Amino acid sequence: MRVLGIIVEYNPFHNGHLYHLRKAKELVKPDYTVAVMSGSFCQRGEPAIIDKFSRAEIALQNGVDVVFELPFVYALQDAGGFAKGAVWLLEKMNVVTDLVFGSESGNLSFLNKIADVMINQPYPFPEIMKEELKKGYSFPNARKYALMKYFERTGEMNPREVLKIEKSNDILGVEYVRSLKELGSKINVQLIKRVGADEKDKVFKGKFPSATSVRNMIFKGDWSGVSRAVPDSSLQIISRELNEGRGPVTLSQLEEILLAKLRLSSKKELQMLYGFSEGIDVRFSNCALKTGDLEEFFNCVKAKRFTMSKIRRLSLYALFELKQDLIVQCNEKGPQYLRVLGFTNNGRKLLSIVKRKASVPVVSVCSLYKKILSKALKNKEGRFEVDEKLFEHQLRLDIKSTSIHSLLFPSKSERNGERDFRIPPIMV
Repeated sequence: MRVLGIIVEYNPFHNGHLYHLRKAKELVKPDYTVAVMSGSFCQRGEPAIIDKFSRAEIALQNGVDVVFELPFVYALQDAGGFAKGAVWLLEKMNVVTDLVFGSESGNLSFLNKIADVMINQPYPFPEIMKEELKKGYSFPNARKYALMKYFERTGEMNPREVLKIEKSNDILGVEYVRSLKELGSKINVQLIKRVGADEKDKVFKGKFPSATSVRNMIFKGDWSGVSRAVPDSSLQIISRELNEGRGPVTLSQLEEILLAKLRLSSKKELQMLYGFSEGIDVRFSNCALKTGDLEEFFNCVKAKRFTMSKIRRLSLYALFELKQDLIVQCNEKGPQYLRVLGFTNNGRKLLSIVKRKASVPVVSVCSLYKKILSKALKNKEGRFEVDEKLFEHQLRLDIKSTSIHSLLFPSKSERNGERDFRIPPIMV
């Protein structure tokens, strides 16, 4: 049995995503395809433009058999945390045979070399890394320059090749490979060379758009552009969600909530949160008092050492009070459940197999999670690797994030905070 795993956000699903999905299936020829997808918030520190159930529905209509939610605690981390959480989720299913991801370089050997250096920390890489961080660079840039200097000294690879990991897919690709190696996974890895627009391109160019450009067209009401950029099924569901007042959702809608939360938080409280180091707590506290505009706040906090994506993520860490010790524990023990967002008739068959083989319980109906957890803890086979408190922490954060996401819907009648309990898995 071949099971293809893909790691996605689909924010929203566009023609480039369809290309990747079809090419991945051509490569693997799987019996089943599963997607691990971000839920209500995405890795760049923003809420998803439409909700997770609708995005799962689009994925199912375009060839995915089962969509599992990547827990909020991983979906909102940097590339390393995001990748490890997603890969670990695929690993814990105990059925996934292949992982296929997009790559700007299209060179798996190159990504493997980078991952090996990051894991093994060979001399003199750690010392070079410290030197680059002392220069005030952000962590991604410091690592990029350190890798270039390391390969220049060792001659193992052309140092300019390292510049390729400036692009988002290769950055994640290195982290996927690294996570698989660290977990000792037997999942086979293949990649597809990315075609079309860069992820950060704000304007629709050519045949394949960036997700950023699609979101911008939706915000502007450019439906002619959107219709050329996304499959028909995606267009129909996006239109339905917006027509019924459940989108578009943007980070700017959290402006007053975020700034109020930051003004109410002391520097000491911020220091207890994940990622608030190197004096960024002081910048957050001071800047939150100086402006009532979210973009102005981000620009006030911005510095050479802190990327804009990191600042947006930290703002959400503050809102959801993500403590340092919780995230460390999550990164040590991994996802504690498999939350099903939707499945097809073919996917139903795979779910029955996953329920028998997975090392963490499957949560299909959120309202039954306590019963599911209790049954897993009492399992005499010793198959489940579950930490009761961590299970509850992770799932409650998923529920809270969805509750906050729905509060941002344009229609007040749609802002009910119990969507995880009211909406069953999508069946296509």
